[in-house]
Amino acid sequence: MAIVPSDGDAATQGLDVYVVGGAVRDALLGLPAGDRDWVVVGATPESMSKRGFIPVGGDFPVFLHPQTKEEYALARTERKSGRGYQGFTFYTGVDVTLEEDLKRRDLTVNAIARAPDGRLIDPLGGQADVKAKVLRHVGDAFVEDPVRLLRLARFAARFHDFSVAPETMELARRLVEDGEVDALVPERVWREVTKGLDAAQPGRMFEVLQKAGALERVMPGLVFNDEIAQQLACGVRCGLSLAGRFALLCRLSTQPEDVGRRVRASSECIDYARLLPQVVAALPAAEVQSADSGAAPAGAAAQLDLIERCDGLRKPDRYMDLLRTAACVGQLDTELWRTRLDAVRSVDAGAIAKAQQGRPEQIKAALKEARLRALSSLA
Repeated sequence: MAIVPSDGDAATQGLDVYVVGGAVRDALLGLPAGDRDWVVVGATPESMSKRGFIPVGGDFPVFLHPQTKEEYALARTERKSGRGYQGFTFYTGVDVTLEEDLKRRDLTVNAIARAPDGRLIDPLGGQADVKAKVLRHVGDAFVEDPVRLLRLARFAARFHDFSVAPETMELARRLVEDGEVDALVPERVWREVTKGLDAAQPGRMFEVLQKAGALERVMPGLVFNDEIAQQLACGVRCGLSLAGRFALLCRLSTQPEDVGRRVRASSECIDYARLLPQVVAALPAAEVQSADSGAAPAGAAAQLDLIERCDGLRKPDRYMDLLRTAACVGQLDTELWRTRLDAVRSVDAGAIAKAQQGRPEQIKAALKEARLRALSSLA
């Protein structure tokens, strides 16, 4: 997708518009084009509305293109007026220049603009930092917005071969020392964490937060170390779901589900975080083998207990996803476990209930015995 408007775009004809941020950065890196963000210089909200643009901004004027639905924001400056990432006053007058807009951004690699003729506007050296693979803050205003620390950490996870400039890390520590990170709301933390977990090297996000002294402040109770970082890298290689990666992240935490609740994680992520340690702890007993290589009664009982405890009969896909996640912690034959799960699910509960003439206790015992036999019969 081209990153300049077409000559036939009546909505933008005559506007002073530029593509900014991620689309320009990724084009310089040779990465696939993603969503484009536009800045409009010298326009007013009224003139944008007259052109058919749809206003969607809250704190400052942002509009959707009438056809493409891409976002067009009026060039703006900002001034710190309160605590936290919402404590800013914005100015979007027609006299705000493109350079002034770029100077309020977080990182130099995100502060490059491209004009419709392809010309790059780069007053802050972003191209040089892209080439040198460095994540560097735009200015000292970095310490005014704690979201910038989250974004720095998330970009470190996405661009894992980029270093973080030492002076930028120093400002990140100041954000923590000054208490700015304490103003972050859980929902905003979770939004950035999900993006970090979806990145090429998720562990780098939490390494950066840890080095800045922010990890305990933004994710209380999370235990993170090199072991978790390696397991997260395995999760990426194996294509694990977000819930699986989050469970790996929280695996060594004392109360993994509480870590999720504090950041308003999804219920699925919280469930995975709660169940994964149980799966990992139960696997040694479940893999006990008898002398003739068949599952010993104790092993079959442990296998059935694990399947039932994780609700594998009703939620087989989630159960197998948990096992694939556990395989990043230790060696595990997921195909064998699929066979075991299928064997247990093949037991005809209806036939057993009929044979026991509907007596609940006898049904329960007979069903368990049948499932254990199915497991024990596997070679």
